[in-house]
Amino acid sequence: MDLSGVASVLQERLHEISEALAVRIRAEVDSYADDSVVPRESLRLSLERNARVVLAYFAAGSEPDTRPARETGRIRAEQGVPLVDTLHAYRIAFDSLWAQILDEARRYPEVDQAQLAAGSSEIWMLFGRYAEVLATAYRETSTELSQQREARRSALVEALCRGDISDGAGLDDAARHLGLPLEGPYAVVVAAAPGAGEEPLPGIEAALREALMPSAWRLQPDQQIGLLSLAVSDAETVSLGTLRRYRARIGISPLFDSLGDAPQALRFAQLALTGLSDESAGVARFDDQPLAMVLAAAPEEATRLVRVVLAPVLALPPHDRARFLETLGHWFAAGGRAPDAAERMFLHPNTVRYRLRRVEELIGRSLSDPRTVADLGAALEALRVLPR
Repeated sequence: MDLSGVASVLQERLHEISEALAVRIRAEVDSYADDSVVPRESLRLSLERNARVVLAYFAAGSEPDTRPARETGRIRAEQGVPLVDTLHAYRIAFDSLWAQILDEARRYPEVDQAQLAAGSSEIWMLFGRYAEVLATAYRETSTELSQQREARRSALVEALCRGDISDGAGLDDAARHLGLPLEGPYAVVVAAAPGAGEEPLPGIEAALREALMPSAWRLQPDQQIGLLSLAVSDAETVSLGTLRRYRARIGISPLFDSLGDAPQALRFAQLALTGLSDESAGVARFDDQPLAMVLAAAPEEATRLVRVVLAPVLALPPHDRARFLETLGHWFAAGGRAPDAAERMFLHPNTVRYRLRRVEELIGRSLSDPRTVADLGAALEALRVLPR
């Protein structure tokens, strides 16, 4: 009898051995104690398959078969067992199996110490090889599962923002899968991508999570879309501060209470983004400039408004046109106070008053009429937000 014979004897007791190994592992590794995480029979079968290839190596000198180790890594990743616990359990299994080999060998005096010393070296060589295969399979499976989860989350964000999910049960199910509360307030965020498929807000989900604000995101070729929960105290202020740390163009919707309103919120966020300059980074909220958002939402009507209100001014030579439009802009920014507008422009107040009278003459309306002021304000805002 030699060590190979001992291994052959133990091959006949594989079921018994795997049962004993399972008992020890479940007692020593917490992740394996819960039958809902690692079912008892799943563990026993895995141990039996791994023990079989180890004993076959000692019994017949078979080439080490790493398939059971790879399968173990894949299954434990799918079950959500931490890798450190998986490797700990695997080491316990090897330790226990070698202990059983030693116990059986003691029944045969002809199995000398030299054989046992060589066997000890070989079994831990096998452990190192199999553990590496197991860990690689575990990481590969974890990556695949993570990608699948992210793909599903991304698809759910798109479905919500398109309005594909509208019934209450479907909305609740989507919220649970996205890790969002079942009730708002929520907001939609849209960030322009710097290049096709480039992420404008890398790490944003983790950054918001640290501030106790769950979110879910979808990257599209030209933009990144996010659904944010803003239920915690000061959520709007904190989320704005987080978003402003990015060098990106970002639009934010008004708050809303039901995920069923996500399509409209997406539209508002995109309008807010439209109001930002193409060249500069910044964060724009729809509620900060509702007039600009409305004008951006109806470009044809806004263009018509500009022509109706400002046509005589726009027909002037470029230098005069720019001068009058600039004066009107500063006058509005100064709250309709000519002296304040003059100070902003480094001009005499009478110069500003003269230009304003010329505008009145050109458009045939009085700036003392609130309706004229409203129309002019809307037309100037349309000039700002509409593409040139």
